[in-house]
Amino acid sequence: MMTIFNLLDRISADLPNADEATSRRGLFTSMADFGKKVAVAAVPVGAASATYSTKAFAQESSVIDVLNFALLLEYLEAEYYVKGLDSGVIPSGSDEEKVFMQISKHETAHVEFLKAAISGSGGEPIDKPEFDFSARGNFWPFHKYQDFLALSQAFEDTGVRAYKGQAANLMGNAAVLTAALQIHSVEASHASKVRRIRGLMGWITQDERGEGMPAATQPVYDGEDKLVQAGVDLTSLTAFGADSATESYDEPLTKEEVTAIASLFLA
Repeated sequence: MMTIFNLLDRISADLPNADEATSRRGLFTSMADFGKKVAVAAVPVGAASATYSTKAFAQESSVIDVLNFALLLEYLEAEYYVKGLDSGVIPSGSDEEKVFMQISKHETAHVEFLKAAISGSGGEPIDKPEFDFSARGNFWPFHKYQDFLALSQAFEDTGVRAYKGQAANLMGNAAVLTAALQIHSVEASHASKVRRIRGLMGWITQDERGEGMPAATQPVYDGEDKLVQAGVDLTSLTAFGADSATESYDEPLTKEEVTAIASLFLA
Protein backbone atom coordinates (compact mmCIF):
# COMPACT_ATOMS: atom_id res chain seq x y z
CA MET A 1 0.00 0.00 0.00
CA MET A 2 1.22 3.50 -0.84
CA THR A 3 2.24 5.41 2.27
CA ILE A 4 3.11 9.00 3.08
CA PHE A 5 6.78 8.01 3.21
CA ASN A 6 6.58 6.22 -0.15
CA LEU A 7 5.00 9.32 -1.63
CA LEU A 8 7.74 11.60 -0.38
CA ASP A 9 10.45 9.25 -1.60
CA ARG A 10 8.73 8.76 -4.93
CA ILE A 11 8.37 12.38 -5.94
CA SER A 12 10.63 14.47 -3.71
CA ALA A 13 13.14 14.68 -6.55
CA ASP A 14 10.65 16.90 -8.35
CA LEU A 15 10.91 19.55 -5.62
CA PRO A 16 14.17 21.53 -5.33
CA ASN A 17 15.76 21.80 -1.92
CA ALA A 18 16.88 25.07 -0.37
CA ASP A 19 20.26 24.99 -2.12
CA GLU A 20 18.74 24.26 -5.52
CA ALA A 21 15.87 26.73 -5.42
CA THR A 22 16.71 29.97 -7.18
CA SER A 23 13.96 31.84 -5.38
CA ARG A 24 11.16 31.27 -2.91
CA ARG A 25 8.67 31.96 -5.69
CA GLY A 26 10.28 29.28 -7.81
CA LEU A 27 10.13 26.88 -4.91
CA PHE A 28 6.41 27.47 -4.41
CA THR A 29 5.73 26.86 -8.10
CA SER A 30 7.51 23.52 -7.79
CA MET A 31 5.58 22.77 -4.61
CA ALA A 32 2.29 23.27 -6.45
CA ASP A 33 3.34 20.69 -9.04
CA PHE A 34 4.54 18.43 -6.23
CA GLY A 35 1.15 18.65 -4.55
CA LYS A 36 -0.65 17.59 -7.72
CA LYS A 37 1.55 14.50 -8.00
CA VAL A 38 0.90 13.62 -4.37
CA ALA A 39 -2.83 13.82 -5.03
CA VAL A 40 -2.56 11.43 -7.99
CA ALA A 41 -0.38 8.99 -6.05
CA ALA A 42 -2.67 9.12 -3.01
CA VAL A 43 -5.78 8.04 -4.92
CA PRO A 44 -5.22 4.30 -4.20
CA VAL A 45 -5.53 4.97 -0.46
CA GLY A 46 -8.85 6.69 -0.95
CA ALA A 47 -10.02 3.95 -3.28
CA ALA A 48 -8.95 1.28 -0.82
CA SER A 49 -10.91 2.95 1.95
CA ALA A 50 -14.08 3.57 -0.05
CA THR A 51 -17.09 1.38 0.69
CA TYR A 52 -20.58 2.21 -0.44
CA SER A 53 -22.77 -0.39 1.26
CA THR A 54 -25.63 0.86 3.41
CA LYS A 55 -24.06 -0.84 6.41
CA ALA A 56 -20.79 1.04 5.98
CA PHE A 57 -22.27 4.43 5.06
CA ALA A 58 -22.36 5.85 8.59
CA GLN A 59 -18.83 4.66 9.29
CA GLU A 60 -17.49 6.17 6.07
CA SER A 61 -19.28 9.44 6.78
CA SER A 62 -17.52 9.54 10.15
CA VAL A 63 -14.17 8.83 8.50
CA ILE A 64 -14.73 11.64 6.01
CA ASP A 65 -15.59 14.01 8.87
CA VAL A 66 -12.30 13.12 10.59
CA LEU A 67 -10.32 13.56 7.38
CA ASN A 68 -11.90 16.96 6.74
CA PHE A 69 -11.10 17.94 10.32
CA ALA A 70 -7.47 16.94 9.69
CA LEU A 71 -7.53 18.81 6.39
CA LEU A 72 -8.44 22.05 8.17
CA LEU A 73 -5.31 21.74 10.32
CA GLU A 74 -3.13 20.86 7.36
CA TYR A 75 -4.48 23.82 5.37
CA LEU A 76 -3.51 26.04 8.30
CA GLU A 77 0.00 24.62 8.61
CA ALA A 78 0.69 24.50 4.88
CA GLU A 79 -0.32 28.11 4.32
CA TYR A 80 1.57 29.23 7.41
CA TYR A 81 4.88 27.90 6.14
CA VAL A 82 4.34 29.15 2.59
CA LYS A 83 3.68 32.65 3.90
CA GLY A 84 6.52 32.41 6.39
CA LEU A 85 9.04 31.44 3.73
CA ASP A 86 7.72 34.07 1.35
CA SER A 87 7.89 36.83 3.99
CA GLY A 88 11.65 36.66 4.49
CA VAL A 89 11.25 36.50 8.27
CA ILE A 90 13.31 33.29 8.39
CA PRO A 91 17.06 34.03 8.13
CA SER A 92 17.93 33.57 4.46
CA GLY A 93 20.38 30.79 3.68
CA SER A 94 20.29 29.46 7.23
CA ASP A 95 19.93 25.85 8.29
CA GLU A 96 16.62 26.86 9.82
CA GLU A 97 15.35 28.04 6.45
CA LYS A 98 16.17 24.61 5.03
CA VAL A 99 14.27 22.97 7.88
CA PHE A 100 11.17 25.06 7.24
CA MET A 101 11.35 24.47 3.50
CA GLN A 102 11.29 20.74 4.23
CA ILE A 103 8.43 21.08 6.72
CA SER A 104 6.53 23.15 4.16
CA LYS A 105 6.96 20.39 1.61
CA HIS A 106 5.57 17.86 4.07
CA GLU A 107 2.53 19.98 4.92
CA THR A 108 1.77 20.49 1.23
CA ALA A 109 1.92 16.72 0.76
CA HIS A 110 -0.43 16.20 3.71
CA VAL A 111 -3.01 18.58 2.24
CA GLU A 112 -3.02 16.94 -1.17
CA PHE A 113 -3.00 13.45 0.33
CA LEU A 114 -6.02 14.17 2.55
CA LYS A 115 -7.96 15.81 -0.28
CA ALA A 116 -7.37 12.77 -2.48
CA ALA A 117 -8.28 10.35 0.32
CA ILE A 118 -11.52 12.22 1.02
CA SER A 119 -12.49 12.27 -2.65
CA GLY A 120 -11.53 8.62 -3.02
CA SER A 121 -13.80 7.77 -0.09
CA GLY A 122 -16.76 9.43 -1.76
CA GLY A 123 -16.55 12.66 0.23
CA GLU A 124 -16.10 16.33 -0.56
CA PRO A 125 -12.94 18.03 0.74
CA ILE A 126 -13.65 21.27 2.57
CA ASP A 127 -12.50 24.47 0.94
CA LYS A 128 -9.47 26.19 2.40
CA PRO A 129 -10.65 28.98 4.71
CA GLU A 130 -9.07 32.39 5.06
CA PHE A 131 -6.54 32.57 7.87
CA ASP A 132 -5.45 35.41 10.11
CA PHE A 133 -2.10 34.34 11.53
CA SER A 134 -1.91 37.48 13.61
CA ALA A 135 -4.90 36.19 15.62
CA ARG A 136 -6.47 39.63 15.39
CA GLY A 137 -3.27 41.51 16.04
CA ASN A 138 -1.83 39.38 18.84
CA PHE A 139 1.05 37.89 16.81
CA TRP A 140 3.31 39.14 14.03
CA PRO A 141 4.80 35.88 12.70
CA PHE A 142 5.79 37.30 9.32
CA HIS A 143 7.59 40.27 10.84
CA LYS A 144 9.01 38.87 14.08
CA TYR A 145 10.97 35.63 13.82
CA GLN A 146 10.33 34.69 17.44
CA ASP A 147 6.59 34.97 16.83
CA PHE A 148 6.98 32.78 13.74
CA LEU A 149 8.80 30.12 15.76
CA ALA A 150 6.32 30.27 18.63
CA LEU A 151 3.30 29.73 16.39
CA SER A 152 5.13 27.01 14.47
CA GLN A 153 5.67 25.16 17.74
CA ALA A 154 2.05 25.66 18.76
CA PHE A 155 0.71 24.40 15.43
CA GLU A 156 2.95 21.33 15.35
CA ASP A 157 2.27 20.42 18.98
CA THR A 158 -1.45 20.81 18.28
CA GLY A 159 -1.18 18.57 15.23
CA VAL A 160 0.40 15.75 17.23
CA ARG A 161 -2.33 15.83 19.86
CA ALA A 162 -5.12 16.29 17.29
CA TYR A 163 -4.21 13.22 15.24
CA LYS A 164 -3.88 11.18 18.41
CA GLY A 165 -7.32 12.34 19.51
CA GLN A 166 -8.96 11.13 16.30
CA ALA A 167 -7.15 7.81 15.84
CA ALA A 168 -9.85 5.83 17.65
CA ASN A 169 -12.47 7.16 15.23
CA LEU A 170 -10.57 5.58 12.33
CA MET A 171 -10.19 2.12 13.85
CA GLY A 172 -12.71 0.62 11.43
CA ASN A 173 -10.77 1.75 8.35
CA ALA A 174 -7.28 0.30 8.27
CA ALA A 175 -6.10 2.16 5.15
CA VAL A 176 -7.08 5.58 6.44
CA LEU A 177 -5.89 4.85 9.98
CA THR A 178 -2.47 3.85 8.67
CA ALA A 179 -2.16 7.04 6.63
CA ALA A 180 -3.28 9.19 9.57
CA LEU A 181 -0.74 7.59 11.89
CA GLN A 182 2.00 8.18 9.34
CA ILE A 183 1.09 11.86 9.19
CA HIS A 184 0.94 11.89 13.02
CA SER A 185 4.53 10.66 13.26
CA VAL A 186 5.76 13.28 10.78
CA GLU A 187 3.98 16.01 12.77
CA ALA A 188 5.76 14.75 15.89
CA SER A 189 9.11 15.03 14.11
CA HIS A 190 8.27 18.59 13.10
CA ALA A 191 7.25 19.48 16.65
CA SER A 192 10.44 18.11 18.15
CA LYS A 193 12.63 19.92 15.62
CA VAL A 194 10.89 23.27 16.05
CA ARG A 195 11.02 22.99 19.83
CA ARG A 196 14.77 22.40 19.67
CA ILE A 197 15.23 25.37 17.34
CA ARG A 198 13.57 27.42 20.07
CA GLY A 199 16.01 26.07 22.66
CA LEU A 200 13.54 23.69 24.32
CA MET A 201 13.58 19.94 24.79
CA GLY A 202 11.88 17.98 22.03
CA TRP A 203 9.04 16.87 24.30
CA ILE A 204 6.44 18.53 26.54
CA THR A 205 6.91 18.60 30.32
CA GLN A 206 3.76 18.70 32.45
CA ASP A 207 1.42 21.27 30.86
CA GLU A 208 4.22 23.79 30.33
CA ARG A 209 4.13 25.61 27.02
CA GLY A 210 7.83 26.47 27.29
CA GLU A 211 9.86 29.62 27.72
CA GLY A 212 8.90 32.42 25.38
CA MET A 213 5.55 30.93 24.37
CA PRO A 214 2.68 33.45 24.57
CA ALA A 215 -0.04 32.81 27.14
CA ALA A 216 -2.57 32.55 24.30
CA THR A 217 -0.98 29.22 23.31
CA GLN A 218 -1.67 27.57 26.68
CA PRO A 219 -4.74 25.61 25.43
CA VAL A 220 -2.32 23.65 23.24
CA TYR A 221 -0.68 22.28 26.40
CA ASP A 222 -3.56 21.98 28.84
CA GLY A 223 -4.06 18.39 29.95
CA GLU A 224 -0.47 17.30 29.26
CA ASP A 225 0.17 16.96 33.01
CA LYS A 226 -1.73 13.67 33.25
CA LEU A 227 -0.01 11.14 35.53
CA VAL A 228 -2.42 8.21 35.23
CA GLN A 229 -2.38 5.99 32.14
CA ALA A 230 -4.77 3.03 31.79
CA GLY A 231 -5.62 3.38 35.45
CA VAL A 232 -2.00 3.21 36.58
CA ASP A 233 -0.28 6.07 38.42
CA LEU A 234 3.00 6.37 36.53
CA THR A 235 4.81 7.92 39.48
CA SER A 236 4.30 4.67 41.40
CA LEU A 237 6.22 2.64 38.82
CA THR A 238 9.61 4.36 38.83
CA ALA A 239 11.64 6.86 40.82
CA PHE A 240 11.87 9.31 37.91
CA GLY A 241 9.09 11.60 39.13
CA ALA A 242 6.12 13.44 37.70
CA ASP A 243 8.01 15.44 35.07
CA SER A 244 9.43 12.35 33.41
CA ALA A 245 6.07 10.62 33.62
CA THR A 246 4.32 13.39 31.70
CA GLU A 247 7.14 13.64 29.17
CA SER A 248 6.68 9.96 28.33
CA TYR A 249 3.14 10.40 26.97
CA ASP A 250 1.47 12.83 24.59
CA GLU A 251 -2.16 13.43 25.50
CA PRO A 252 -4.90 13.63 22.87
CA LEU A 253 -6.96 16.71 22.17
CA THR A 254 -10.65 16.45 21.33
CA LYS A 255 -12.10 17.78 18.10
CA GLU A 256 -13.75 20.58 20.06
CA GLU A 257 -10.49 21.56 21.77
CA VAL A 258 -8.59 21.61 18.49
CA THR A 259 -11.32 23.56 16.74
CA ALA A 260 -11.20 26.18 19.50
CA ILE A 261 -7.43 26.53 19.01
CA ALA A 262 -7.66 26.71 15.22
CA SER A 263 -10.53 29.20 15.33
CA LEU A 264 -8.16 31.80 16.79
CA PHE A 265 -6.49 31.93 13.39
CA LEU A 266 -9.56 31.95 11.15
CA ALA A 267 -10.18 35.28 9.44
